[in-house]
Amino acid sequence: MQLRTIGGRSVSAIGLGGMPMSIEGRPDRERSIATIHAALDAGVTLIDTADAYHQFADEVGHNEELIAEALRTYGADTSGVLVATKGGHLRPGDGSWTKDGRPEYLKEAVKASAKRLGVDAIGLYQFHRPDPKVPYGDSVGAIRDLLDEGVIELAGISNANPDQIRQANDILGGRLVSVQNQFSPRFRSSLPELELCAELGIAFLPWSPLGGISLARSGELGADFSAFQEVADAHGVSPFRVTLAWELALAPVVVPIPGASRPQSITDSAQATELTLSADEVARLSAA
Repeated sequence: MQLRTIGGRSVSAIGLGGMPMSIEGRPDRERSIATIHAALDAGVTLIDTADAYHQFADEVGHNEELIAEALRTYGADTSGVLVATKGGHLRPGDGSWTKDGRPEYLKEAVKASAKRLGVDAIGLYQFHRPDPKVPYGDSVGAIRDLLDEGVIELAGISNANPDQIRQANDILGGRLVSVQNQFSPRFRSSLPELELCAELGIAFLPWSPLGGISLARSGELGADFSAFQEVADAHGVSPFRVTLAWELALAPVVVPIPGASRPQSITDSAQATELTLSADEVARLSAA
């Protein structure tokens, strides 16, 4: 497994996104645990979650508890695994998503997340999504306080634009270690944020990194992503693996976190670190 860096910590170049295991259409608990264990078997040492990854109002933190259980039952040392969670995004249980970026809320949410994860300090805590009702600097200021107090070890943000990235890094005194934005062959509008992170040496964690390819394969997307399939055929691998290898090739700070709900999916994704694309292939996929 190729390694990359988040805030001085070495992690696998491909992470695991836990969201599909806890929201609508989620698998049974046994398969979810098996999926997390398969990720660990494949060398994955970054797992991304959030307190809002749940379906019903009375199960906040469902995914955090699931990950904690999987790590406890793995049967081997998991001390090197970085679990990244998030706060500030909520699901009231009716299928909608809401936001709460108040500092007092975030400071309580992080304690609840730490308890569910069974840790004294959260490895990487990320402000999940800007709240238009709360000044962004106030929300990030709460993350800074948590970092200063040792409640969290590393600080990140999610769903941020370039100005917010710069503002957060300033508020955190240069200690912003990661930005998690949506990025995939279908959704490339976060390329400026990726490039800024590469310039600043901040890890960029694409969420839903396989979105376009998954939809194209299922027939739900009209866009033509044949270039990804053709490159995959040339290498004898899946287009999903090619997609992740392309993202890895864009900058050394990129650490995709594909979601998975089956062991086979994350096993295939993890092998993207073994696939080397030529400069011409990267350019072709970037233009696709």
